[in-house]
Amino acid sequence: MTERDSDSDTPDTLKPDAFSPATPSQGGDQLAATAFEPLSQSSEQKQRVNATQIALGVAGVLIAALLFFLFTARSLTLNIDAEAEPDFSLSGLNWSFGERLLVRPGNYTLSINAEGYHPYEQTITVGDADTQQLDIRLAPLPGTVTIATQPAGGEIILDELSLGSAPLVDLTLEAGVYRVEAVLDRYQRWQGQIDVVGRNQSQTVDVVLLPDWANVRFSATPATVTASIDGQPAETTATGVEVLSGERELTLSAPGFMPLSLPLSIVAGVDQDLGAVTLTPADATMTLESAPPGAGVTVDGAFAGLTPLVVPLSPGDRHAISLSKAGYLGASLSLTLARGETASRAIPLKPELGEVRFAIEPAEADILINGQRVGSGSQSLSLPAVKQRIAVQLEGYASFETEVLPKPGLPQQISVTLLTEAAARKAAMTPTITTPLGQTLVLVDPSVEAQNPFTMGASRRDPGRRANEVEHPVELRRAFYIASTETTNAQFRQYEATHDSGLIESYSLDRDHQPVAGISWQQAASFCNWLSRLEGLPPFYRENQGIIIGFNPSSTGYRLPSEAEWAFAARVEGDALRRFAWGDDFPPSAVVTNVADNTSALVTGRILNGYTDQFVVSAPVGSFPANHRGLHDMGGNVAEWVHDGYAIPSANAELAIDPLGAQRGDNYTIRGGSWALSRLSELRLTFRDYGERGRDDLGFRIARYAE
Repeated sequence: MTERDSDSDTPDTLKPDAFSPATPSQGGDQLAATAFEPLSQSSEQKQRVNATQIALGVAGVLIAALLFFLFTARSLTLNIDAEAEPDFSLSGLNWSFGERLLVRPGNYTLSINAEGYHPYEQTITVGDADTQQLDIRLAPLPGTVTIATQPAGGEIILDELSLGSAPLVDLTLEAGVYRVEAVLDRYQRWQGQIDVVGRNQSQTVDVVLLPDWANVRFSATPATVTASIDGQPAETTATGVEVLSGERELTLSAPGFMPLSLPLSIVAGVDQDLGAVTLTPADATMTLESAPPGAGVTVDGAFAGLTPLVVPLSPGDRHAISLSKAGYLGASLSLTLARGETASRAIPLKPELGEVRFAIEPAEADILINGQRVGSGSQSLSLPAVKQRIAVQLEGYASFETEVLPKPGLPQQISVTLLTEAAARKAAMTPTITTPLGQTLVLVDPSVEAQNPFTMGASRRDPGRRANEVEHPVELRRAFYIASTETTNAQFRQYEATHDSGLIESYSLDRDHQPVAGISWQQAASFCNWLSRLEGLPPFYRENQGIIIGFNPSSTGYRLPSEAEWAFAARVEGDALRRFAWGDDFPPSAVVTNVADNTSALVTGRILNGYTDQFVVSAPVGSFPANHRGLHDMGGNVAEWVHDGYAIPSANAELAIDPLGAQRGDNYTIRGGSWALSRLSELRLTFRDYGERGRDDLGFRIARYAE
């Protein structure tokens, strides 16, 4: 049998139970059984392999990202000045180790909260330096202060502002040091300081007022004496007479006795004992009274005093007695008294009259003479020939006051046209004022403007608008003066002789008539206080050891313009709001201001193409046309510090009236373009910047309240 024949006898199909491995006797190849492997188990293993690979890949990416972050991050240390433990957060990717963070270069929003402090939120910039630090001083919330005096009723004066009579309960005051005075009649003036810690804490100040008098004791003969101090009756008690400090005259008198006058030098709290005092009996006396009282009495040509008066007379002689009082005809009498005789006289004095004619507009205005109403409108009055206080009043109008001395036989006329309160206030304010340094300030009275309240900020649709230009309503009610030009180097060097604004690429910023640059907000505010003191005005800013710690909003001293005042003076023109300092067109079609122009390319790097103002850096102030209010350089030359601490307004803010911002700030607001700026966004009048330190394109102009 051949192999093919053998194969042909083999069945086509082998049944499982007939299968058996080949044996050597059969002489064929060996067959081995294969283990059964389900398809599902193999798929799961593949999925596990894929998941592991993905996880390893993701981990690799994360590790790479982490390594990239660690190699590119910078160390930022936050030095937060606060008594309470601060809680802070920083937008974006960062790694925090307490107040030390790892963060990549860029701009971030930093938020800080601490109990007792205003919330802090600012945009910060992390630079390329490996190690950086940021000093942050949180602004404390106001505190409450209760001030009491012993005895009660003392007038409390805080930083030259009267707050009323003590006790004053729960006054709300910003943190800082305040100068306090307490004044009460017959007590020594008290002066001191209050260090208000703020942070919602309550403080109590008890002021003990010391008497401003001393007791003067004496034993008098006769025992029925009366005392007067400097001509004013004084009460005599068991401890003597209370006499105010200073040089005084004590007069003791009794019926039938010669008055005795004693000079006194009184020191508060140091009592004096005059011992036994004996009055000399008068040979004759006369008691004189007059209607009205206060008439001067002369006896035989010698002044004896004012009525009512007890006059000692020598007996048996005829005496000439005269009475006189301003505005009244004189009176005289003569008499002779016997030894020991007493007499009394009551002398009526006839008024000496002069005619005063009044021409009054409006006719319904009231005329008051020495505080008493005598009628309305035009009329003629006969008044005593003594100085008279005249007032003309009408509700809704500013009062008129003057003094007049009527003269018998010589009629006088007073013509008065009352002005409305607004017109009177306007008339009292001059259109411009000049500082001791020669700076001219222009009056801005928002109360007579067509657009007030007005809207600060910019619409979201305004090209170039930035996120901090949130629209919000503001109303200005107080008139103010604002400088027509920025403060110059020459003017600032009157305050700080060593200041140097520097130079850039050999171009000087330090010439006398260029605007001062490179100064901090603190330096600008301190200059304002120095200028106020130079002119005798109350300083606007409160200082502690040379550092500005707050401000007094009632002061009329020099200051930086508030942000709202700056915006009003720059933008409000009738019913319109200016977009740029020169109008609404961009770029400007004429030479109107000093910005980064064609000549500034080597200095600034970026310019306003096609525009040339002929100045590479800052120009002498006033080199370009003034705006509609007579103010120069509101849109260029140097950017300007304003008064307010920097904050981003709320989109739903209520109407703000004469806003000045918080008493303190970590950063302060900057307004206006400069010689180093050229972009549309930066040259718009709504552009806002902030900072604390000076820079070479940043200066300031001054302002002050008009009333």
